[in-house]
Amino acid sequence: MEVESSYRDKQLVEEKVFKDPVHRYIHVRDQVIWDLIKTKEFQRLRRIKQLGTLYLAFHSAEHSRFNHSLGVYEIVRRMVANFEEYEEWDHGNRLLALSAALLHDLGHGPFSHCFEKIFHTDHEAFTREIILGDTDVNKVLSRVSPEFPEEVASVINKTHENKLVISMISSQIDADRMDYLQRDAFYTGVSYGTFDMERVLRVMRPSKDEIVIKESGMHAVEDYLMSRYQMYWQIYFHPVSRGGEVLLNLALKRAKYLFEKGYAFKQFPKYFIPFFQENITVADYLRLDEMVVNFYLQEWIHEEDEVLSDLSNRFVNRELFKYLPFDGSVITENEIRELFIKAGIDPDYYFFSDSFSDMPYDYDRPGMMNNRRPIHLVKADGRLKEISSQSAIIQSITGVKRIESKLYYPKDKILEIEDLNVKSELINLLNELA
Repeated sequence: MEVESSYRDKQLVEEKVFKDPVHRYIHVRDQVIWDLIKTKEFQRLRRIKQLGTLYLAFHSAEHSRFNHSLGVYEIVRRMVANFEEYEEWDHGNRLLALSAALLHDLGHGPFSHCFEKIFHTDHEAFTREIILGDTDVNKVLSRVSPEFPEEVASVINKTHENKLVISMISSQIDADRMDYLQRDAFYTGVSYGTFDMERVLRVMRPSKDEIVIKESGMHAVEDYLMSRYQMYWQIYFHPVSRGGEVLLNLALKRAKYLFEKGYAFKQFPKYFIPFFQENITVADYLRLDEMVVNFYLQEWIHEEDEVLSDLSNRFVNRELFKYLPFDGSVITENEIRELFIKAGIDPDYYFFSDSFSDMPYDYDRPGMMNNRRPIHLVKADGRLKEISSQSAIIQSITGVKRIESKLYYPKDKILEIEDLNVKSELINLLNELA
């Protein structure tokens, strides 16, 4: 690939804009950014939902990783414009920051984090492989310089020597979070994720190793952190969405099991084979998007295997499992599994215990291993103060980890149990858990 000396700074003859419901307009003037957007690897993100199975709980949550990636780019573009007046900001890192912001989610698979749990993939690792591999994205970045793809990948992987640029995209107050909180709130129709982003951007300052916040902007950051807390517990951890993940997980688990046993599929899962065998190339990974996954699930409804057919049908047609709070204090998970077996219901596919947790804000202190960089306030005299030491609101949530667990099961199958004693025992147990 021949390097074009002028390509790094080349501007479009006319600015391109994307109309956006969160930022109003997303502005593109750099030829490099425009060329990256047009690559097939970036266009694939149109076919990956931002919120996985959350559309099963919030019907309008159908937006994509493409939307979000453009939004993160736009926020970083505005950060860079604001930072230009400060000597701590190196203008030479402008294109690096914009490219990393745009491409930060390039490696997400279908249904995002749910997909990672099933097939043990890592979207950040695949983002790096796509950027450094034989891809159109790599060709565009390599036109800037031979080293530029590795630079962009190292920012996304948080290994680049420039910690300031990393913090713009990945920190406890970054462009990624600021976009997804507002975007996800908009598309789910809630107000939890709203905060004064204009104010937050105005009080951000570049320092040698991180973004810092002007002391007068503390209250805007309080609002941002509380918005994040509410979005996680009211939206991202919604039990109906988690129930969709459970069904998807179980259906693909069954398909993998059948493949390993030599089952004769009516609709052979050609594009899943590398994932079942855990021997995945970048080309394999890019070939699989949500359109492909949904095609297989709809076809598998007609399979001879009753479990795969049933689980696929439940997912496609939103016939979700019921759920109950479950902490193991009344009965253990193993005891419930034994009751399911006694009732003739396979607990490997019709019983699922799901736990989730979140910590809205914390920071690394001596003796701790959480590896979280703090949010720093910069005072008028230039001194930095960790934000929870200055804010009673943030102090109240610092280091506080909230954990919840749910038990998912098919109520209809329990009602169909023929052994009345077992049926009564299970129903009484589930009523007690409720």
